[in-house]
Formats: sequence, C-alpha cells, structure tokens
Amino acid sequence: MSAPLRNVAIIAHVDHGKTTLVDQLFRQSGTFRDNQRVEERAMDSNDLEKERGITILAKCTSVEWEGTRINIVDTPGHADFGGEVERILSMVDGVILLVDSSEGAMPQTKFVTGKALSLGLKPIVVVNKIDRPDERIQEVLDEVFDLFVSLDASDEQLDFPVLYASGRNGYANEDPTLREGTLNPLFQKIVDHVPAPSADPEGEFKFLVTLLDRDNFLGRILTGLVFSGSLKVNDPIHALDSSGKVIETGRASKLLSFRGLERVPVDEVKAGDIVSIAGLTTATVANTIANPSVTEPLHAQPIDPPTLSMRFAVNDSPLAGREGSKVTSRMIRDRLEREAESNVAIRVTESEDKDSFEVAGRGELQLGVLIETMRREGFELGISRPRVIFGTDENGNRTEPYETVVIDVDDEHSGTVVEKMALRKAELTDMRPSGGGKTRITFSAPSRGLIGYHGEFLSDTRGTGIMNRLFEKYGPYKGRIEGRQNGVLISMESGDAVAYALNSLEERGTLFISPQTKLYEGMIIGENAKPDDLEVNPLKSKQLTNFRSSGKDDAIRLTPPRIMTLEQAIAYIDDDEMVEVTPQSIRLRKVYLDPHERKRHKRKVEAA
Repeated sequence: MSAPLRNVAIIAHVDHGKTTLVDQLFRQSGTFRDNQRVEERAMDSNDLEKERGITILAKCTSVEWEGTRINIVDTPGHADFGGEVERILSMVDGVILLVDSSEGAMPQTKFVTGKALSLGLKPIVVVNKIDRPDERIQEVLDEVFDLFVSLDASDEQLDFPVLYASGRNGYANEDPTLREGTLNPLFQKIVDHVPAPSADPEGEFKFLVTLLDRDNFLGRILTGLVFSGSLKVNDPIHALDSSGKVIETGRASKLLSFRGLERVPVDEVKAGDIVSIAGLTTATVANTIANPSVTEPLHAQPIDPPTLSMRFAVNDSPLAGREGSKVTSRMIRDRLEREAESNVAIRVTESEDKDSFEVAGRGELQLGVLIETMRREGFELGISRPRVIFGTDENGNRTEPYETVVIDVDDEHSGTVVEKMALRKAELTDMRPSGGGKTRITFSAPSRGLIGYHGEFLSDTRGTGIMNRLFEKYGPYKGRIEGRQNGVLISMESGDAVAYALNSLEERGTLFISPQTKLYEGMIIGENAKPDDLEVNPLKSKQLTNFRSSGKDDAIRLTPPRIMTLEQAIAYIDDDEMVEVTPQSIRLRKVYLDPHERKRHKRKVEAA
C-alpha cells in the first residue's frame, strides 16, 4: 500500500517568502540531514534566480511528514512568469497562499489567487513574516478576505484556515501572538485541509504535461500529474495534442519521482502523483501522454496571451562575432523555438528576411531574463525596443493592454509619481496612506506608457519607491504617449574612444562610455542634454605643435560614465535604436548606422 499523498502549490507575491518557507519545510521534515550543508533558498537553483533573488521557474519537490508524502510546487511570484503559475495549479489539489504581514495582498497575490479560486481550490492562508516590526496582521487578513470576495470566492473558499508564521525562523501557529515553535501546525493543516488527489487508480494511464525540462543523458523530461491508471518502465505510450491527434508514440524509458530536491528513478508511477517521464522526443507542454488505447486528451488550462513583443535580430554591427560563439540566425531560431516549447507564455514568429524574430511575452522582465540567459550561453543579438501587442474590439476599434500599477512610495514623492504617471496616460484609481509615512497609489495604465519608466521612477523616489504591475485588460487605445525627452550622442567615427575628446563632450550631456572603449559609426555613446540627436567625434585627439606640448595641460579627469544594465538599456532605447547584446558587452546603437540612411528613414517615417 503506497503512502497517503497530498499535492499542494505555494503561491504568493514576489518576495513574500515562498522559497525560504520551502527551505524550512525541508529541514523540519528531515529531508536534509542535520549536518548537511544546504544553500539558502535551495529551490532557486538557476543562476539568474540566485542573483535576482526571485523565482523564475516553477519547481516540484516532495517531503515526507508522519507517513504522508506531500508534493510541493514552488511557483514564481512575478506576473511576467504567470504562464508557469497557471499550468501548475492544474496539478495540485490545494494551495498555500503566503501573504507578507506588512505588505498585505499585492497585485500578484490577486493574479494567482484568482486563478486558484476559479479552479475551485481551497486555500490555506499563511500570514508570513509576523516578526516584522511594521506588521499589521489583522488589516492584512481583512485585505485577504476582501480580495477573496472581489474574486467571487465561494462560501467554502471564504471559510479559509489561517496560520501565522515566520518562514525564516521556522515556526507557524494558529495564535498570532506566539513567536516560537515549529512548522508542524502547517504540515498538519496541509494533511487535514488539502484533499487527497481525486485520481482513478483503476483507469487507463493518462498524464498531462505541465513542465518541460532537458537532460543531457535522458533527453526530454516531461513533468506533470498522473490523472488515472499506472505506468511501468518501458510500457508503450503515445502523446495527444489538444485536438486528440497523435503526435508521437514511444516507450517510457525512465520514470522519475520527486524526493526532496532530487528526482529519483522509480519502476512504476501511479494515479495522483506528480512525476517526470522520459522517452519521447516531440511531446511538449499541454500534451496528454497516455496508454495507446486512449484517444480523448485531457483538458489543458488556457494561458493568457502575450502583451509585449521585441525583435531579436542577428547582430550586424561592425564588432559582430568578436565576443560570442553563437551568431547565426539558425542558432538563434533553434534556441528561441526551444524556449517557446517549454515556456507557453512566449510566442516566436520569424520575419520574412529570416534574419530576425518577433518574440512576444508577458513583460519586460520575462523577455529580459530570456535575453540574459541567451547572452550567457554565448549568443550575440540585436534587440529592438519593446512594443505592445495591439488588438481590436467588436466594433473594429484599436485596443491596447492595460496594467494595474500599485506603487508604495514615501509621502513626499507621491505628487511627482502621480504627475509622471498622468503624462503616461495612467488613471488614478485609489490613493491611501499605508502607514510609516508611506502612501499606496493604484493606477490603471496602458502598458505602452510604462515601458522605460521604472528607472525614472527609482530616480524620482530616491530609490525608495516600490512598483508592482499586473496585466488588467485590453482597453481603448489612448493615443500618442510622449517617449524619451532627450536625444543621444552618436559616434561618427570607428576606433577607440580618446579621453581628450570625451572631456570636451561632457558638457554636451551624459556619457555611457569610458576611454579606450571600442566604438563604431552609429553607436550611441551618451545622452544629449537637448532633445535632438547629435553626431560627435569621440576619437579626436590633441593636436601637438611647437606651442602645445603633450605635458603642458593638467591630467584629464572624467566623470564616471553611466553604465546600463540589460533591462535599463532595453527600456532606454527609442524606436530607431537597438541594443547590441554579446556575452561581454551591452552597446546601444542606431538601427541604421550610416547617417545618410538614418536621415532617409526619418523623412520616410515623418511622411507616413
């Protein structure tokens, strides 16, 4: 007789402590030995996740507690990775909703909770970080209840159990005043409140793919829930798409079950378990893997459409191919197709000239993470400015995506934020004090107006503001939105930048480069203090004569240049500009490097 089983997902807003709580569940369930050295946030295994401190990929794990095996899914907390969350929820029978005791219910909480409630899942609410000095436990609980009501929760879902916890310190209690203990009350609540999987152990084998992974030895690994039946190693299987068409047939060469952080080979998998299967070569996310006699596919959860797109082009700058090993369109196409296969929230379209690809996704962060990952893999790319994906309503009028923007900001900066958001065609929907000299402001804003705003927002709030965004709806087109106010400084020469020339250019604006930086004609080297673009010569050196010797002047002292991260560069560029991304460099450039071609294109755009 196999052990009782529970499948549960942990959902929360970004940075509310999901992954830290899972670490403690591991430790207290005995998954780790007492003397075993384990990294913090063990579930965030990806390099980018560790660097950014956020969860990007959904991951499955499993713990044993008093004879019950609990499959736990750690989900991303950022709306850009919502495609992962939606699929995951179809695998589980309950959710733990984690809410920060100070920040309360945030936009992403609303997004994932709405998905969970619509699937009929009954949440366990855990108010986390109750040891914070600025905790406001009762108000946060009221916010959660109001949120559930606004999301049309059933009476059963509104009668949710509550625990008060500190994931970092490893305790959870039903009494909000206690600041000690273990996580046993949480384990007990999962076993008591989350129903066992309602799978059919006697039926034919059916399995829905929700995650796709690759292994150098096993090839394609498909992870999901066994809805019915059982499967043994080497049993024949076939894959069905959503219409019931057979995509491929094969055998289950390897079956893997989750034990802690490891995927352990097993001889048989049974109904209700979350497992991984290897052996198929083309089956992908949302496909049904089943016994060859099965012809009806399982229903896959629909995914919200992408709202933003960028052009990924072959790097055609004069410095192309010097820093990366993967530079051809074929390599870029293969990599993007692989990404679209495992990430259902991304859509890839090839251009007619075959040298560029339109990549559509959920937001700037999601696409930025993809670009950064490819860059680390050795790719060189040219990236365009992000563009929103427009739609049309039933009357044929143009529509565009809107986002709910929740901003927490010091009271003194709230006026500036409201003014800047109004310029970006955002509508103020709520404004209230949130305690501690801070104000929470909520806007409904077109996504188009938010592109590139985050850096400016941090400057305006002296780095203290927090902005959270969530896709809201497609609404009426808002008309023209003013873009960047300043022009750029464009190099008119190719070569290495000279300190003497940069010194004289400093009065023209802010520089992005330092001496000895390799430049080419058409590359952007700084921001102009005026609205127009300006072509400059950063290679100009001092003319030496009998009257002007090299040692007469004082040593040149330059202001440190403004170095942009990948996200900042993508947000900064205008429609006629690109970001050149290589494993070693991030350069800004004009799409048309030749000045005559630039002018010709500008006239054509103005005429249109």
